[in-house]
Parts: sequence; C-alpha cells; structure tokens
Amino acid sequence: MENDILKIGNFSLRSRLIAGTGKYASFEIMEKALAASGAQMVTVAVRRVNLDRTKESLLDYVDPKKYILLPNTAGCYSKEEAVRVARLGRAAGLSNLVKLEVIGDEKTLLPDNVALLEATGELVKEGFVVMPYTTDDPIMAKRLEDAGAACVMPLAAPIGSGQGILNRLNIRLILEKVRVPVIVDAGVGTASDAAIAMELGADGVLMNTAIAGAKDPVKMAEAMKLAVRAGRLAHEAGRIEKKMYANASSPAEGRVGMSIE
Repeated sequence: MENDILKIGNFSLRSRLIAGTGKYASFEIMEKALAASGAQMVTVAVRRVNLDRTKESLLDYVDPKKYILLPNTAGCYSKEEAVRVARLGRAAGLSNLVKLEVIGDEKTLLPDNVALLEATGELVKEGFVVMPYTTDDPIMAKRLEDAGAACVMPLAAPIGSGQGILNRLNIRLILEKVRVPVIVDAGVGTASDAAIAMELGADGVLMNTAIAGAKDPVKMAEAMKLAVRAGRLAHEAGRIEKKMYANASSPAEGRVGMSIE
C-alpha cells in the first residue's frame, strides 16, 4: 500500500491513521504507542503544551523529523478563541496546519458548527491548512469544503465515548457530498470501529482516547494500524452483496474437476 497516498493540503501521508497525544499515563508510553501506530501525523493541543520548552513537554517526545505535527484548538469555545490559539501554534513554529475545534457544549463536547464555519473561513484566508472537526452533517461538511477546508472531520460519536460510528448513513452522505478527504474523528473505541469507518470509504481516521485509554496502549495502537489498513483494502476490494438466504460456496452444478454420470 506504499502508493496509496492520503493528501491533505500540501501534505502527503502513507498512513491513514492520525493519532493524538493526550491522556497517556506517561510521555514514554505515548512515544511507544505513536511508533506502534505507524501514524505520520499526530495532534498537539496548543493550549495544553509547554511551548517555551522551559520544562518537560510532550514535544520532547514527538520528533518533528519523524511526525507531521497537527496543532489543534482543543478546549476553545468561541470562534475568536479558536482563531487566536491557531495563530499561537503557528507563531510557535508548530505548523500552518490546524485541527480546528470550536466546542459548543461542555457536557457533550459537540462542535459549534456556526462558529466553526466562520473560523474556517477566517483561517483559510490567513494561509492555514484547516482540518475542521464537525458533526456528521452532510450540509455542514459541504459548507466547510466551500469555505476552503482541506478536509472535513465528522465525528463518529461524541469525543472519548468509544461508541463507534453511530450514523453510518450520514458518513456515506458526507462521502458523496464532498470531494476533499473525509477523516472520521472522535468516538472510535476499538479496532473494528476503525475498520468500519474505512470500509465505508472514509479517507482516514483520527483517534486519541481509544489508544491512550486502552489497558495496553501500545498493543491497541498496533491493532488500530492494522484495522485501518484492513478496512481500506476491504473498501477497495468491494464487499459481496448482502442476501437474505444462503448461497452455497460450492454449488453442485458446474464444479470444476467433477463429472456426474
């Protein structure tokens, strides 16, 4: 699958798994899990990292020569706050990429799509490669694309819930609606969830809690890597049609190498 490249803006990725860096028990475990995941792009929460490097930081464990850093605006509850944090991350030398999050509710952590759309348009004009985290709304996905988003990132389920894809139909509709890459983000719980997302035709999956919160994050990271690859291959191969009744794998008629007297 070396020639199967995911392009986001001017970035090219061989791995379709994007991994987060939060919630790990230690930076050392995070470092091992990222390596096991095979991810090339990793998220960094700008508001939660020590940018001046005066004390230990997760940036000490994420080699920018090995990984593409994806700053995110996690924890922002307004357009103004999200835009400011995105600018801060770029000014600190992280990247002109931004995973744009504008949260609308503290309990569900669901996105404020109105503010998200406005922030996307503003940051695109400033030269950012914007990757917006949104609900699984096909209309909003199209509007984000029209605003200049480099991809759209619909949730599978609420952040950290581990419920997997709750609305497969909406993901399919988004895939039909937009031409930019579709990265399923938030709500993945285990490897089968990632495989399902890819089987639906998603271009990639972003996850954090599913790996960091596992009993063995390193093993789960490898499982996710394999699941994303398997799901991608299955989508390209094309599954068989679902049927109500049985269809014998070896029918009596037409068997190769047999003669009936």
